[in-house]
Amino acid sequence: MDTRIAVQIKPQHASIAELRRAVATVEEAGADIVFNWDHFFPLSGDPGGLHFECWSLLSAWAEATERIELGPLVTGTGYRNPQLLADMARTVDHISARDGEGRLILGIGAGWFERDYDEYGYAPFGTPGSRLDRLEGDLDLIRSRWAQLNPAPTRRIPVLIGGGGERKTLRIAARHADIWHSFGEADTIAHKSAVLDDWCAKVGRDPSEIVRSAGVSPRPGRFPEDLEDYVGHAERLHAVGVRLLTVGYEAPTWDLGPLRDLIAWRDEKRRAAVS
Repeated sequence: MDTRIAVQIKPQHASIAELRRAVATVEEAGADIVFNWDHFFPLSGDPGGLHFECWSLLSAWAEATERIELGPLVTGTGYRNPQLLADMARTVDHISARDGEGRLILGIGAGWFERDYDEYGYAPFGTPGSRLDRLEGDLDLIRSRWAQLNPAPTRRIPVLIGGGGERKTLRIAARHADIWHSFGEADTIAHKSAVLDDWCAKVGRDPSEIVRSAGVSPRPGRFPEDLEDYVGHAERLHAVGVRLLTVGYEAPTWDLGPLRDLIAWRDEKRRAAVS
């Protein structure tokens, strides 16, 4: 399975022009995928700072790029009617198409940021369990709507499911995910991946069909502050089966050194795989 590098560009504390330049820079650097996130307010720094909506930005990025895949990491299923979300994803898939094939990855999750729900009037926020129940039902509706749309998506849109809950999230991923994404050190990811394998056996799914994905940082977590040994963390994750590795950046104040190091490391892995 090919090793890929993704960049999550946080759509906060930057102008649209800066975010447009950022995605062009990431594509030019050689990353395979660019993600944003689906929130309505900054998650770090000034909570009232600049912030832009996920899917509108993805449409702009789809027009502005030629090669790189793109998507949300992740979109909150509670923020939109699931059949509307299916249509939005299909539309961005077509906008992004080059030589007849789209580049969208539908990253989706149950949502966790209560401020988004409260200030935008989404109700109820509920519990993690109730939100996961909604996610599972919404995924069935999304697949159903994709089958009815005219025109259809340009390809079977890959679904990425984020999260590590062992009783519900990983069961849902076993049923629906093409990519499973989580955060943590290699031993944590290895354990969660084994649980996912067990769920695949229970639902009758080949676990090799699900790409294992994780965030990369020298201090594994959602919001790392250090910019040091990304390659060391990537190597440990790769050893336990992770093949999609994502580094987070905030434009325009970013150091592309870690991304370039990861891309060089990826290229070494690819050469080794074919030698």
